[in-house]
Amino acid sequence: MVRRIIAAAVFAALSGTALAQDAGGLEERGRAAFAAQRYAEAATLYLQAAQHAPNGGLLYNAACAQALAGDAQGAMGTLQKAFAAGWANAQHTARDDDLAPLRGDPRWQPLLAAMKEREARDARLFDSPALATPYRANISEDEKLAGLSKFWSEVKYNFVYVDKLKELDWDRLYLETIPKVRATTSTAEYYQVLMALCAKLQDGHTNIYPGPELGDAMARPLLATHLVEGRVLVREVFDPALAAAGVMPGSEILEVDGEPVKAYAERAIQPYVSASTPQDLERRVYGYQFLMGPRDKAPQVRFANADGRRFVLPVPRVDRDSHARATGSRAPFELRKLPGNVTYVALNSFGDSRAADAFLAAFEQVASSRALVIDLRNNGGGNSNEGYRVLATLTGEPFATSKWSTRQYLPTYRAWKRPLPDFEGRAGSWQPDGKRHFRGPVAVLTSGGTYSAAEDFMVAYENMRRGPIVGEPTGGSTGQPLMVSLPGGGMARICTKADTHPDGRAWVGHGIQPTMRVAPTVADLRRGRDTVLEAALKTLKQ
Repeated sequence: MVRRIIAAAVFAALSGTALAQDAGGLEERGRAAFAAQRYAEAATLYLQAAQHAPNGGLLYNAACAQALAGDAQGAMGTLQKAFAAGWANAQHTARDDDLAPLRGDPRWQPLLAAMKEREARDARLFDSPALATPYRANISEDEKLAGLSKFWSEVKYNFVYVDKLKELDWDRLYLETIPKVRATTSTAEYYQVLMALCAKLQDGHTNIYPGPELGDAMARPLLATHLVEGRVLVREVFDPALAAAGVMPGSEILEVDGEPVKAYAERAIQPYVSASTPQDLERRVYGYQFLMGPRDKAPQVRFANADGRRFVLPVPRVDRDSHARATGSRAPFELRKLPGNVTYVALNSFGDSRAADAFLAAFEQVASSRALVIDLRNNGGGNSNEGYRVLATLTGEPFATSKWSTRQYLPTYRAWKRPLPDFEGRAGSWQPDGKRHFRGPVAVLTSGGTYSAAEDFMVAYENMRRGPIVGEPTGGSTGQPLMVSLPGGGMARICTKADTHPDGRAWVGHGIQPTMRVAPTVADLRRGRDTVLEAALKTLKQ
């Protein structure tokens, strides 16, 4: 199934606003039925929506629902209609487990082949293989300029925050970047120029990604760091040699290669970082991307421990796979009981269904609690629907989700010098769980690392008025990225959708603000205290 809601803008373009609204309502009900595993009902609703506004995505969703409801024959027929209506995502279709019952049907492989053929033809317009050349140590100047031009063009016509393009004078920046691109002597340098251009858009969902072959130029140390009270502190140490030399959680970083740490970060990291807010920038510069650089060069880092000891050590960088193995991945779901019959739940990712599935599986423990703390401080996002599944257990009423908008480019309007108004999508609505309902007090913990789909969770939670938000402002960035291939094996993504509160209030670029602002302190971190959690528990006692 298409997990993201098919944009109602498609309905408007095909069938007019009134019918689009009817189709949007039916599709929304179909999505809710699908989430509740009422697949036959979902299929009917999707098919009814498609009657109002014929659309390949709606028909594809209907086929998925039919297949899960046990109607493989009907699903195959609907999938063929989806293809006829424009659906041509062959890769997604082939791997979608919802459609597993169809894979033995003799029509399955011919339909996939037809999808691939159409997909390849359609790609010649927006994502031709001609501009997706493979990695070489130094791709040609023509490829570099073509890649710059492709990124410039895709941003100009698809980046949702048009006012930023006007303020920056995007064409001027493009012209100024051409000689910088020509001056590069390697593919690695070229991508660094593109990253610096992209960073000027100040959007965390608009990024340049060099290909995997450049991983050695973007290696990371086996340390986790963050900015606390204006100081760069070590949060975790994964390198046994560094730990044995005295680097520990709470160690402060003073210098890198003899340069004061903030001067180093502002010179070597910040110009290449795409971020939507100051807190997003801080998290990336002093956290995710701090000390990133060539694998064959170990920066000399001056540390200071709480006892006053100062020392300089080389901090080796490792490749992506080695970093992942050494640091491990944070479990998507954590649960523990706290004194006073409070359940603490960390939802660390909405990248797949594991966190929401685990929360629902543990709901009896939650339901027996006096109060609930939900920690989203380390949730970088994923699929918004996963968060809504959790929120659906905290209420007995439907709750509103984000409102959104996207651009509409009408060439004839431009020729007539008429305004090009955005398409305004209406706020969504999510139904309560129906089987599970936690009625006790709730608090949610946030930080600058609460991001994207986790912020969509927070938009809904805040408007539910279900309990306090404790911690720091969220990262302030969400949206639907458009992925674009670039010469030399890299990719760009461009934010195409602006999300707001249901009433239209903006939060992207600001972050969701806590009702109780609490930040970690150096002293508490070094004592192993969780300042934010303690404040939330105190609130829940009142």
